[in-house]
Amino acid sequence: MPTSYLSHGRTTEVDDHSELQVLQRIKRYLLPKDFAISNELLLELAQGYDLGDPIADPLIQDGIKFAKPLQAQILKPNLDNEKNKLKTDLNRSEFNQLYQTFSCHPDWFDPKLAAIGAAAYRRYPLMLIWLLRNVALMAGYSIPALSLPLIQTGALVHDALPRLMRTYGYILAVSEYPNQDQSAKFAFDTVLAIGSEGWRQSINVRQIHALVRHKLLTGKLAVPDLAKNAARAQADNRWNTDYWGIPINQTDMVATHLQFSLLIMRGLQLLGARISSEEAAGILHLWQLASFWLGVDLKRLPEDETACWAWLYTYLSIQQLDFEVGRPLAKALHDLPSQLMGEDNRRGQFVELVNASVTRTLVGDDIGDGLNLPKSKLRFGVLSSVPILFALDTARLHNDKAAQKLEQFRAKRQDNMNWWLKKHDDYYKSRYSQINLKML
Repeated sequence: MPTSYLSHGRTTEVDDHSELQVLQRIKRYLLPKDFAISNELLLELAQGYDLGDPIADPLIQDGIKFAKPLQAQILKPNLDNEKNKLKTDLNRSEFNQLYQTFSCHPDWFDPKLAAIGAAAYRRYPLMLIWLLRNVALMAGYSIPALSLPLIQTGALVHDALPRLMRTYGYILAVSEYPNQDQSAKFAFDTVLAIGSEGWRQSINVRQIHALVRHKLLTGKLAVPDLAKNAARAQADNRWNTDYWGIPINQTDMVATHLQFSLLIMRGLQLLGARISSEEAAGILHLWQLASFWLGVDLKRLPEDETACWAWLYTYLSIQQLDFEVGRPLAKALHDLPSQLMGEDNRRGQFVELVNASVTRTLVGDDIGDGLNLPKSKLRFGVLSSVPILFALDTARLHNDKAAQKLEQFRAKRQDNMNWWLKKHDDYYKSRYSQINLKML
């Protein structure tokens, strides 16, 4: 196979990780028997390392924060432009492109399909946060190219709980489907509606990505001790683009897209959820719009589930792995239950073992060992959820009364899972205050 894709130090030969359990499982169960890594895809991944966000980056480089004025111009177009600093500060082509992107849905977006995907995605809130923290995030910690931009902000190790919950809040916002109560303040007519929380957070996250990208490239974020060897930063702390490519680049953003869509969807299926082919397509479609709003080039997103697995398999096959960098992040995330419940709390210790077991069972013992996650003799007990979820989903599909009760249970469970967001997130604080007022 040609080696022209080996343009960055972060890239390995395609067979360097052939023994990795997650790669073996993908190839054996999720790809066609005649699958072979495509040289065209390898070159596309390599080219994507050098591409950031050509629309948002120039604004941030010129000191222009676009999130709030963009939202104001779209949602409140009659307000005085001078007041919102639009006329003088943002009268440029990049801002107009952002306006076109966020002021209406693209022609290809199917709100009905996205709503079907959103409902399936959020059907089991406990499983959703299990998979977010123990599959999507933990698996990513073994790949320094994904972790380093976040490590250098200092948020992952020292603020593990806020980081986890704000990420959880984002995937909830993306998958917030229309409220049946159309009189409610936060009711929208479609999933990811213009003006919805998912829309607002996507604009904010896009700005944050551009800010972090700019600060890393200009050396304004110091490299922490835990990452100095792996980061391979230049003497002035600037990001090493020859080795890593642009931080938060197009290729790594597609990988993140698949972490939140494909991996969580597959995890739900492995844990027993019955997700139809239409629901699976809906989940991918939902995240296609979210990723498009985050600045990912649509041409780089794989179109269907098989193409997604081919992309992910290829990406994982050529990434440098560095467990030394990932271990502090994994430990901070792993230790959260004991931090919340107390170091000697047996329930917290049990939850930690369950979380580690989810990672080991669904991702692989080699990743679990590399991140120093504990190994429980009962680690396959997490699969006891399979017959339970399968039975519940079967009842939901064939009995309307059961489906109604399950939705009531889901809503109550979701409310409990949102405890941190209700205390610290402005959207949820406002939302629940409105609910409480209605109940009075």
